[in-house]
Amino acid sequence: MTALRAVAAFDTSESTCAHCGAALQAATAPGERFCCHGCAGAYGLIHDLGLDQYYARRCLDPDARAPRPEEEGADMAAFVRAGDKGTASLTVMVDGLQCAACVWLIESVLAKLPGMREGRVNMTTRRLRLTWDGSADDWRRPVEAIERLGYRLIPFDPQSLKNARDRTGKALLRALAVAGFAAGNIMLLSIGIWAGETQGMGHATRDLLHWVSALIALPAVAYAGQPFFQSAWAALRNGHTNMDVPISIGVTLATGMSLYQTANGWEHAFFDGATMLLFFLLIGRAFDHHARGAARAVAEQLLSLRTVAVRVLGVGGTVTTLPADRVAVGDRILVAAGERIGVDGRIIEGTSALDTSLVTGESLPRTVHPGETVHAGMLNLGAPLTCEATATGDGTLLAEIVRLMEAAESRRSRFVALADRVAKRYAPVVHLTALTTFLGWLWGMGAPWQDALSAAVAVLIITCPCALALAVPVVQVLASSRLMKRGVLLKSATALERLASVTDIVFDKTGTLTLGRPVLLTPEAYAPEVLQHAAALARVSRHPLSRALVEAAGPGQAQSGVEEVAGAGLRWGSPEGDYRLGSRAFCGIDALTDVGDSAPELWFCAPNATAQRFVFNDPIRSDAAAVVAGLRAQGYRLTLLSGDRSVAVAPVATALGLNGWRGGATPAEKAAHLEALRAEGRRVLMVGDGLNDAPALAAAHVSISPTSAADIAQTAADLVFQGEKLGPVLLALDTGRAAQRLAKENLIIALIYNLLAVPLAIAGLVTPLIAAAAMSSSSLLVIANSFRLARRRLPWMF
Repeated sequence: MTALRAVAAFDTSESTCAHCGAALQAATAPGERFCCHGCAGAYGLIHDLGLDQYYARRCLDPDARAPRPEEEGADMAAFVRAGDKGTASLTVMVDGLQCAACVWLIESVLAKLPGMREGRVNMTTRRLRLTWDGSADDWRRPVEAIERLGYRLIPFDPQSLKNARDRTGKALLRALAVAGFAAGNIMLLSIGIWAGETQGMGHATRDLLHWVSALIALPAVAYAGQPFFQSAWAALRNGHTNMDVPISIGVTLATGMSLYQTANGWEHAFFDGATMLLFFLLIGRAFDHHARGAARAVAEQLLSLRTVAVRVLGVGGTVTTLPADRVAVGDRILVAAGERIGVDGRIIEGTSALDTSLVTGESLPRTVHPGETVHAGMLNLGAPLTCEATATGDGTLLAEIVRLMEAAESRRSRFVALADRVAKRYAPVVHLTALTTFLGWLWGMGAPWQDALSAAVAVLIITCPCALALAVPVVQVLASSRLMKRGVLLKSATALERLASVTDIVFDKTGTLTLGRPVLLTPEAYAPEVLQHAAALARVSRHPLSRALVEAAGPGQAQSGVEEVAGAGLRWGSPEGDYRLGSRAFCGIDALTDVGDSAPELWFCAPNATAQRFVFNDPIRSDAAAVVAGLRAQGYRLTLLSGDRSVAVAPVATALGLNGWRGGATPAEKAAHLEALRAEGRRVLMVGDGLNDAPALAAAHVSISPTSAADIAQTAADLVFQGEKLGPVLLALDTGRAAQRLAKENLIIALIYNLLAVPLAIAGLVTPLIAAAAMSSSSLLVIANSFRLARRRLPWMF
């Protein structure tokens, strides 16, 4: 059956689908775009993509829209992929994933299923990858096993993930607003009741105010408590507990007890305590959601590289455009100048310069000739090439980088935040304490059940983990704000804790310790007319050295009629003779000419003039030496690990005083080096920027990348920094240590509060309202302690 895609042939300035609002992606034909959800509608054109079941029966309906992956009824079978050696795989999103305990539970259940080869959850992206022995039709077995745990699986769609996070954030803010409104108004009514008690207010008036409070509290609690109630019910339904269980029990019992007291004309009701408790807890939940942020999915970031349209040369010279995963090994493909290569292959015709920086990390383009190997992700800067595909789909180097990243991320996703580790032991203790209090009052002291329940509710409220819930998120928000003001984006909820325990730092070279772009050395040393003549030729080229030359020369006109010789240079024929700009061989310079260095160079030859050599380098970041010295003084062990040539790495290592360095490292070798350090018990901070650094960034204990980095490197990193200085690395480490110390102090404050307050609640000396007020006070104390981070002195370079 032909798989289908709906393509929109319309103005490329439009960025979203008019039918469903999804982001439009560029199609292979000029001026066309397509909707990733398969909307046809007014666009009408049908082309090949690969979701047979969704679109085959809809292609004749001009108003049809394929169901989005997150919609009910989406056929999971459409996303199952058959593998080699009798295996199949499925990548899905897990809806309802809350914490590291959820990851552990899902992976434990999957590990017990017969024939299951892999079941790994990425906590950051909520992505679950399943691989099993058997046919593609066996997908129901693992899916149903997970859904029985209370989680919902939907086909992986990064846009759906972002939409879900946005919906969660908005829902939390709405719940917070409702709880704040209710708590404020009920507190005003409570003040009226307390004041009226001393002024002779009648019982009827007091009961009326209680009923008005109930009218506000009941719908507010029912709505604002949903984030906790839903999570608690899902946990209990599947035979385990979480932090939301005692919260839900406490709020429900306090509200129900207050309604009972109001209906029977009691002197006190505690609607204010229940709504105030929800208000403070929702502040903590909103802080936590903000601190975690919306992580971008690795698969989405690689989409532009892995689904490059490939032009396949067929019999008789016909050219067919196919998605990269549809190209077969042995197919001949055409790569035009300016195109990115979509598959691994071998050049069979043509010579050109390739930008390999995303794959190898090498800063300068590499000239390739027939017989040489090229990889998916490389960019053709020069002449057209004809290549024979040697690996496609999951067999490419790019796919191997993705696998290395996913394996590393699945290990790192098991890192459990400090607050989660404390919370795991906290909830059972709270339940047991409240139950013991109730039974002690009811049976041990013979008290009425109302008094016993009131004491138990007070215990639940006073031990409610509001301060505990705020202890880490508040610090994370303040730390994130501190870093953001200095150009550092914190992407991971646990990155600060991991930064605090770093022992080793591994740097990439190109784009990390250096700026990642060539610069002409001493432009003032060249005669202005020579520089301008050379730049006139260079302005027609995309080569990085040509661009650096143009930047140094300043504004000017491009020379018309310039011919670019692939892999060699630029030539312009004048009546006096040829002007040439390029390699020494292209300019006729003796290869044995000793220039005293191996720096990147361009030669310029003009008729009746001496050949001029332009020398370039990739400048080291201005503060790199000071930052490296500062990190070494703080006791970190530093290493330089680069995919660039050793001859280019050595001068940088020498200039920065880095004795431990290595050049020519492949992505797999970089990841293996970090794994070896981890096996030694070292905790590594990786600083890198290229696609070849992505597996190492994911494998590191914690990682940081500049904003100039490849998208996939920024995705894999825990932090991203702006600007041309390296100082943000020092700032991130300083902030991580300070934040970890404050988070531990906050947890100690919360636990000490409980140790002091719980005995009073058990003894019946604390009403639910006083318990809520005490709980709020502990939360304010935690927040005040966290603000010490905002007053912390910055490192000297800021």
